[in-house]
Amino acid sequence: MTSLDVLRNVSTLASYNVMLQVMLRGVTFSLNAFTLRFVSKELIGVVNVRLTLLYSTLVFLSREAFRRACLSRVSETRHRWRQIINLLWLTLPLGVMWAALLAAVWLWLLELPDPHAVPHYGAAVVLFGLSGVQELLAEPLWVLAQVHMFVRLKVVSESLATVAKCAVTVLLVVFASDWGLYIFSAAHLVYTGLLVLCYAVYFIHFLGSEEASKKNFPLHSVAELLPRRADGEPLVDWTLARLTWSFFKQSFLKQILTEGERYVMTFFNVLSFGDQGVYDLVNNLGSMVARFVFLPIEESFYIFFAKVLERGRDVKSQKQEEVAISAEVLECLLKLVLLIGLIITVFGYAYAHLVLDVYGGSLLSTGAGPTLLRCYSSYVLLLAVNGVTECFVFAAMSQKEVDEYNYVMLALSVSFLLLSYVLTGWAGAVGFVLANCLNMGLRIMHSLLYIHRYFQPSRWKPLRGLLPSPFVLLTLGISAVVTAQSEVIFCCDRGWRLRLVHTCVGAACLLGVGGAILLTETQLTQFVRTRLFPRYTKKQA
Repeated sequence: MTSLDVLRNVSTLASYNVMLQVMLRGVTFSLNAFTLRFVSKELIGVVNVRLTLLYSTLVFLSREAFRRACLSRVSETRHRWRQIINLLWLTLPLGVMWAALLAAVWLWLLELPDPHAVPHYGAAVVLFGLSGVQELLAEPLWVLAQVHMFVRLKVVSESLATVAKCAVTVLLVVFASDWGLYIFSAAHLVYTGLLVLCYAVYFIHFLGSEEASKKNFPLHSVAELLPRRADGEPLVDWTLARLTWSFFKQSFLKQILTEGERYVMTFFNVLSFGDQGVYDLVNNLGSMVARFVFLPIEESFYIFFAKVLERGRDVKSQKQEEVAISAEVLECLLKLVLLIGLIITVFGYAYAHLVLDVYGGSLLSTGAGPTLLRCYSSYVLLLAVNGVTECFVFAAMSQKEVDEYNYVMLALSVSFLLLSYVLTGWAGAVGFVLANCLNMGLRIMHSLLYIHRYFQPSRWKPLRGLLPSPFVLLTLGISAVVTAQSEVIFCCDRGWRLRLVHTCVGAACLLGVGGAILLTETQLTQFVRTRLFPRYTKKQA
């Protein structure tokens, strides 16, 4: 498979992932707006912060390192699939171990919520841990699907699972509201169970079929999906196992950075459960675009860079054609996410109050909510750039460099936790966002230095993607001033008609920014049209 073929497949995967995330987050966005009218903010705080943290920590620590290692180029070597599958099944006992350890911490070391305001906490901890272990049953199937670009499988399975989860939540919230945390525990078990079922049914049907033969799929029966030793071969690929261990040490630190504010809230009690609920709702709202666009791009193009570049080799030792296309893709991705981040920062300031009022009413739009969302809009810009830069860096690093980066991650993790604790005492929930911004800035600086050194011996300069055209910057600046004045004049306690005027002003400014991008960023628009959405380009041709 050539690098252009890989790019075409990865671009299709990225576009499907973006559409999937938009649909799924739209459903969960509506679900949250609905449940806000029926449950207390204390219950939301426990579910969205503490229990979700338990689940995400369990799953991330159990599988992230395996995913990163097995999606690298070594996974393309067919005769190693037996060892790779054996390695991936280690996620299950690892998940059981983490589930037991984390459940003990969540039940016996942390402050317990009021059983009258938040009933059935103990059972919910066990059920959320069980749902994480249940999801790990599909891990070998997930990696196989990603490597072989089974895009529709991911779209269909996550769509069905999310719709089922939302349906169960709505039904139980309306008809069994006294169940408390059982509502969200049952919905989460349905979600992970349906995910596993979809992957299992697909591969049972696919293996041994004519389609599998045409695609030269390396496995031929369901029995080959189960762990076993091949004659004359080691149980696992030890080179891949060592790389997994390197990524595991890194993933532990990355999890602290990713969920750092939740760890601080959970272990240091800097905010009440109600305030945690409000912060998490604003945090989820502010990160919607990051989940819609940035995360699918990062996941998909990590596969592209890992397949096209030889891990650990300098730029002169790579195939120059593949280095060229990697540099072009990196430059355009940086430009794309930077512009999206700038747009969110500019318009997020003027429309934070209106969005929160429409979404959650006075529960979110009063107090620190609007200020929190405005700060988070600026953080999204850093989040966007960091996702793409680390996506490239982690795909290009050698195992030794990955190990060395673990020390950097350790320092960043410690500094982030300290900053979060100190800044939260000074600025409340906003302190979490400020700590995230400072920490993300340091991570970006490290990645930019690595990319600069990587491409320095060559003629390619992908970091030029961080320099938008002056005309686009001018239109963004004008839009920032106009929308800020519009908020003062028309929003947000002066009736729906003036709110509509404020919205129309923002829409007009957004169209102006979009026009400026189309006129001046021709390389980017060509990349989006031909690389990210190649299917639509073919149809038009």
